Amino acid sequence: MPEGPSVRKFHHLVSSFVGQQVVKTGGSSKKLHPDGFQALWLQDAQVHGKKLFLRFDPDEEMGRPGNNHPVLESPCRGAQGEGAADQKQASWPHGPKISDGAFHSAELVVLQGGDGPVCLRGDTPAGGAERWLQVRFGLFGSVWVNEFSRAKKANKRGDWKDPVPRLILHFGGGGFLVFYNCQMSWSSSPVVTPTCDILSEKFHRGQALEALGQAQPVCYTLLDQRHFSGLGNIIKNEALYKAGIHPLALGSLLSPSRLEALVDHVVEFSTDWLQGKLEGKQKHTQIYQKEHCPAGHQVMKKALGPPSGFQRLTWWCPHCQPQLSSEGPEQSQLSEGVKDSLHGTLPFGDRDA
Repeated sequence: MPEGPSVRKFHHLVSSFVGQQVVKTGGSSKKLHPDGFQALWLQDAQVHGKKLFLRFDPDEEMGRPGNNHPVLESPCRGAQGEGAADQKQASWPHGPKISDGAFHSAELVVLQGGDGPVCLRGDTPAGGAERWLQVRFGLFGSVWVNEFSRAKKANKRGDWKDPVPRLILHFGGGGFLVFYNCQMSWSSSPVVTPTCDILSEKFHRGQALEALGQAQPVCYTLLDQRHFSGLGNIIKNEALYKAGIHPLALGSLLSPSRLEALVDHVVEFSTDWLQGKLEGKQKHTQIYQKEHCPAGHQVMKKALGPPSGFQRLTWWCPHCQPQLSSEGPEQSQLSEGVKDSLHGTLPFGDRDA
């Protein structure tokens, strides 16, 4: 799924529509019917890690200053839309019907979400509570502004088929948003813990270091969203390489300075990646999906992860990221289980991704 920097950019794109009313809808979503967004007002947008939260209200007045709702820091300014701004295109040419029917005050709309049915009336949200749409993106999830994603290559059958939008929202200001490959559900409030969000100003280094110090491979801990929200496989691989740490090194046996350096590289790479996205620059990696590291050494790769958890492909350089020896302050002998997980590991070119 998109990592923290990508979702932060999505948040930046969506934020420009805050304060506008939905006037037309479309999309393929069956869990949350697009018609249910008709005439609602987008009142707020927040981001946490890999999740985007959007607040919709039936009444414009509910978004006026003075209402109590949590606020997260805004992303950097100056982004260009992902698939930005072909404002002449106002409808999806190949797909679900666009609805522009009225949302009357007496009409009851039932939306199925993660918290069960959510009822929204035209005059007030259910129980007067603010309603937040939680968006979780899939592997190829994205948000487009004022245009639609197009096929970049033919599928296995040779067809050039454009991606199908999950949700399309046209706004009174004339623009529209398109959401692809995502799961959406309603909740009463955004679930945020900024102290573990790697791109938040409130990110707590002490808590991150404590988590990394556990007696388990650091590559497992880095992908734990409870401690490093927004951190994904690309950031994991790049930060470990920059810190010169083997992905299966046990955090409890790494020196405090090494762990601090790893956290520094996580934040630095993530911040630079976000800034590059906002400036429209291409991301450049040193180890992720590479056959050789910058020093010219052959890269190794293997799917690594907790025995009962998700396995993610990991790239590392055995020369620049050596396994720790039993000498020195970082005395480390990998557990038998971790050693077994490396059994059969081959250089990059010898295994399929």
